[in-house]
Amino acid sequence: MYKAYAYTEHGGPEVETFLDLPVPEPGPGQLLVAVRAAGVNPVDWKLRAGKRRPGQGPLTGPEVLGSEVAGVVERVGAGVTGFAPGDAVFGNPVAGAGGYAEYTLLPTGTAAHKPDAVPFTDAAALPVAAATAYDGLRQLALPAGATLLITGVGGGVGVAAAQLARHFGLRVVGTASAAKKEFVESLGAVHVARGPRLAERVREAATGGRVDAVFDLVGGDTLAEVADLLADRRGRLITAAAKETVAELGGAPVARARNAAVLAEVARLAETGVLRPHVTATYPLDRADEALRAVEDGHARGKTVIEVTG
Repeated sequence: MYKAYAYTEHGGPEVETFLDLPVPEPGPGQLLVAVRAAGVNPVDWKLRAGKRRPGQGPLTGPEVLGSEVAGVVERVGAGVTGFAPGDAVFGNPVAGAGGYAEYTLLPTGTAAHKPDAVPFTDAAALPVAAATAYDGLRQLALPAGATLLITGVGGGVGVAAAQLARHFGLRVVGTASAAKKEFVESLGAVHVARGPRLAERVREAATGGRVDAVFDLVGGDTLAEVADLLADRRGRLITAAAKETVAELGGAPVARARNAAVLAEVARLAETGVLRPHVTATYPLDRADEALRAVEDGHARGKTVIEVTG
């Protein structure tokens, strides 16, 4: 048996609970991984609240929270090549298996080897946050020197997006709370505080008053307002937060690759120091509820990670 933090029905935090579950056997193409760290993301509480992934059926039993992990391979399933027990890995768990747990299952298609120089806590921040940022920037394909606006730049995806955008030669303007100004500027971005007249203040902050693309991580009224900064939104307005809204505005959701090649690339960028996940808060597994509340409340700075004792 192993400990896991899960939800047994859709709803608010009250449906979350710790469970003792039987250790699963890895199926074909899967890895059984002893979790060392799990990233905490907004998608975790959204899934608990009732969102379902494309192709995912209704909730039929407990689903473990957590969409990104790093750990050590315990066993491999049939047909697995390139991985062996004892390998340090990171990736996206099988739907329902989750990462807030002592064990999880990783499909080899969304798993990669963890570089020795990257700590487990940093590696656990790569499969969702860093990979989403990487996918979004590749989707925008902006030339060096262009100006990118990132809304919600102070969170996990935003932190990665700002660093990668700067690495790709872009100018970055980022919106975040006033309290995150110094942190945002440390990423090489121009900070614009949330609040009234946001689009106008972004224009004032941008070089020449021009924004070439928007990478939205907030949705809602913020997305609708900053969309007006773009004369042509096709291919220049993307979101990881509001798929329906961005379609109405003429933009597109981030097209996620969800493959091992992207994971390997963000790991390389982390290993070489280009990308720092900025893990600013860690919690032990028995405080997983506190970790998720910190992210769900919307005040987390950088990345929040759950550490699991090995």
